[in-house]
Amino acid sequence: MSYIQTKRWNVNKSANLQNIEMNLQEAANLIKDGHVVAFPTETVYGLGGNALDPQAVTDIFKAKGRPNDNPLIVHIANRDGLNELVTEIPLIAEKLMDAYWPGPLTLIFHANEKVPTNVTAGLSTVAIRMPSHPVARELLEKSGVPVAAPSANLSGRPSPTTADHVWTDLEGRIAGVVDGGATGVGVESTVLDISGEVPMILRPGGITREQLTEVCGHVELDGALMDDGQAPKSPGMKYTHYAPKGSLTLVRDRALIQELATKARAEGKRVGVLTTEERVNHYDADFVYACGSDGDLKTTAALLYNGLRAFDDQKIDVIFSEVFDERGVGAAVMNRLEKAAGGRMIK
Repeated sequence: MSYIQTKRWNVNKSANLQNIEMNLQEAANLIKDGHVVAFPTETVYGLGGNALDPQAVTDIFKAKGRPNDNPLIVHIANRDGLNELVTEIPLIAEKLMDAYWPGPLTLIFHANEKVPTNVTAGLSTVAIRMPSHPVARELLEKSGVPVAAPSANLSGRPSPTTADHVWTDLEGRIAGVVDGGATGVGVESTVLDISGEVPMILRPGGITREQLTEVCGHVELDGALMDDGQAPKSPGMKYTHYAPKGSLTLVRDRALIQELATKARAEGKRVGVLTTEERVNHYDADFVYACGSDGDLKTTAALLYNGLRAFDDQKIDVIFSEVFDERGVGAAVMNRLEKAAGGRMIK
């Protein structure tokens, strides 16, 4: 479905409270009527449609250009919403929800017969989360339906952390964008499969493995995170994702980056470097992006997708990125960078 005019609703703090209520109700009504609307969450902007409406789900895939064998995450306003989507709620789910819902944690349950097969990509399980962003929560409440929502970007592109990012990718392809300002976490939710005997991380994200271990005791990593030959079971992990237009290469030895940049510039290419505030002045390139601070990788996660898009804005041909500590949220940062680079890494 294409739209002559994509609406944009301002629900930032600067907007009038009455206007915010009206805008959110209009957006929610469109979702109820089967349209697709982008909205902010605490992680990235999501592209939402009624999860119980197979045609609305199909329109999500079409708007993004997303392969339909890639499952979607269903967003709910409260725990009661689980009951119409899953066959059972195990005790471990209750503990995890007590600890991290609402928040950037997606849990995988056994799906019931109400969940359309195009939401689950034909799997017997469904991925569900309860976002903590106040705009997302109110939109979900007003819509009155569970909302399937992948990231609101063209498939393969860096995920959007502002309404402008969504507008760049999807204007004319969706009904509207709820503009709630920049998101906070900056990388997608952690996806944890609790449908088996041992909880398994299918995608690292805003809730770290260390945090999950505090609740679950033992958490495994999906083999597909370490072996590209395996077929992932989680949204966002099967195909190349998050990629800027320029060629991205990760470089473990920082001392090599300037040499690589100088060589590429001598070949007539526009070169970018992704680093942190501590080393932003260490490199001579056409564009150097400071992606947060070494001392707080949460800032790196929050700025990552904005940085990848900034290289496109600067028309950069070749990007060399430093490698980050993989502890805590750094695991999610490196996971996204490795996907964006298509596995290109100089050790």
